[in-house]
Amino acid sequence: MTLLSRTENPDWWRGAVIYQIYPRSYQDSNGDGIGDLPGITRRLPHIAGLGADAIWISPFFTSPMKDFGYDVSDYRDVDPMFGTLEDFDAMVAEAHRLGLKVMIDLVLSHSSDQHPWFAESRVSRDNSKADWYVWADPKPDGNPPNNWLSIFGGPAWQWDGRREQYYLHNFLTSQPDLNFHCPEVQDALLDVTRFWLERGVDGFRLDTINFYVHDKHLRDNPGLPREQRNATIAPSVNPYNHQDHLYDKNQPENLAFLRRFRALLDEYPGTTAVGEVGDAQRGLEIMGEYTRAGNGVHMCYAFEMLQPNALTASDVATIFADVDAVARDGWACWAYSNHDVQRHASRWDLSEAGQRAMTTLQMCLRGSVCLYQGEELGLPEAEVGFDDLQDPYGIEFWPEFKGRDGCRTPMVWDSAHPQGGFSDAKPWLPVSPDHLPRAVDRATQNPDGLMAHYRAAIALRRAHPALHHGEQTDMAAEGEVIRFTRREGDDEVFVAVNLSPNPAQIDLPNGDWTPIGADLGAAQDLNGEIAPFQAVIAQKQLKEAANG
Repeated sequence: MTLLSRTENPDWWRGAVIYQIYPRSYQDSNGDGIGDLPGITRRLPHIAGLGADAIWISPFFTSPMKDFGYDVSDYRDVDPMFGTLEDFDAMVAEAHRLGLKVMIDLVLSHSSDQHPWFAESRVSRDNSKADWYVWADPKPDGNPPNNWLSIFGGPAWQWDGRREQYYLHNFLTSQPDLNFHCPEVQDALLDVTRFWLERGVDGFRLDTINFYVHDKHLRDNPGLPREQRNATIAPSVNPYNHQDHLYDKNQPENLAFLRRFRALLDEYPGTTAVGEVGDAQRGLEIMGEYTRAGNGVHMCYAFEMLQPNALTASDVATIFADVDAVARDGWACWAYSNHDVQRHASRWDLSEAGQRAMTTLQMCLRGSVCLYQGEELGLPEAEVGFDDLQDPYGIEFWPEFKGRDGCRTPMVWDSAHPQGGFSDAKPWLPVSPDHLPRAVDRATQNPDGLMAHYRAAIALRRAHPALHHGEQTDMAAEGEVIRFTRREGDDEVFVAVNLSPNPAQIDLPNGDWTPIGADLGAAQDLNGEIAPFQAVIAQKQLKEAANG
């Protein structure tokens, strides 16, 4: 497939491979031990070389960094530790030169408590921004207004003596929630979005998209029986999992704001948005609602493949059966790893053969794909000692939950460099010694290595419209083999992936099939046998071609 500009191909996002960059940990350019925008610019050829379509950059806005950029104090500027607006513009220009789209992470549900909006809002109950955040009176006994909980542990309400009211924070106490029931708040956030669109971004990843609007009546969430609790969103030790979050998120008014957001994006042809849906009970259902044609965002970032346990063939079949049931017309963006979960190589205890099989599968499934920096190297989760811990989440729940620092350690570029080529200074998180042998310089020299497999899998996806954006049918799990068919026009591809360390048998559908994917190690003898962690990928021959 030829790389086109977003205006030439407004649906470029459908089936795209998006490479997530955690900017603190990608490349340091100025020797302060923290990654930055010029560092990203320097390393863009690596991402383009993988064949990715776009980059997604986690927050780089001005911030006190209590939650490492997900607490924004100025939505329209770059934090000095990451560079300047001019550095951002240079990065966008270089990405576009290399054929990469640029998506940035917008955190709209909450700001930092150091944002000027909040500083004004908390002064009194009658100032111009008094209702820009979610304020509520205490119960008669002084307790918080309801039972809502923070994802970071404890009540979702913080007392403020200046207003003698509680404010809502779904995350840290330093991350007060914005009040989307206030029209001026929506207008201000849409103005922020326009600011970055005018700077040339191609799209957005919207953090915690289903948290924007809260229940106006502040009704209590019901409890969940133990057997219904799900640790997909929060670790099992977190009481957040004890509630059915009916009222603190997922409100119907959210769709009205998303329609406004989509209308703004439509003014800039070919721009896109992927919304992160954080919900353990009804995530796919919300995805269906939020990605309905022209009604909200283009894609939703689904959590189902970020699950703690190894993804099985049965799991994959169940996920897509659920998608067909509640989000048939929606569009998912699938990820195995990100900056919030343990890296999947460790989380699922995968061998390199297992990682190859999972990558092949991911690149053949319907939906778009997010790759997290370093997974192309097969990086395992890093061990980070308590004394080196930075993540407030891990500090709160240590040692039962060690936080997110193990997936956020610096990218390794040079195996001979003590800091992996990330920085000449001591990095903000230590470089894992286990990562150095997997550095990019060594991976580049290995034509049969995992990084080469990622390149080949992405190239196969790009070469076949069926795999890139076609329909998906006949999915079934046969033992530990997941099988399905993809179609787009005359392009029809059958895929079967063995997700186990044991050989398996598979029968191809009726038709004249030709094996493809040899450079992925896919079986070239279509006799029905699949080796452990092997795939069968076959293209159907058209009758005219067969007769010709």
